Amino acid sequence: MLIQDRILVILKANNLSASAFASKIGINRSNLSHVLSGRNKPSLDFLTKIITSYPNVNASWLITGETRDGNFIPSEEVKPTSPTSAAEDTSVNTSSEGVEKIVVFYTNGTFKKYSLR
Repeated sequence: MLIQDRILVILKANNLSASAFASKIGINRSNLSHVLSGRNKPSLDFLTKIITSYPNVNASWLITGETRDGNFIPSEEVKPTSPTSAAEDTSVNTSSEGVEKIVVFYTNGTFKKYSLR
């Protein structure tokens, strides 16, 4: 996964448009556009602004795509866009395909996502 893909994960996890994300971290929209398109690599200042604005983002994961334990991308505590009750989906995937993602839902309406790939 490229760094621009990891930045997109942060945007999606926080349900933000590129414009809103740029405003939140204090950069020009054009700078973000150039990074997301792969035209430019993000500067240290750019990455620092992301990490400062989103303290739940693992800096190592953002920069390298890996974490110290080698298994998980950072968890993002965000409000789900469409709250569901735990009773709605109690199915378990028993296929021979491996586990790709684990999502933990909390009673306060937040959740944490962990990717195993």
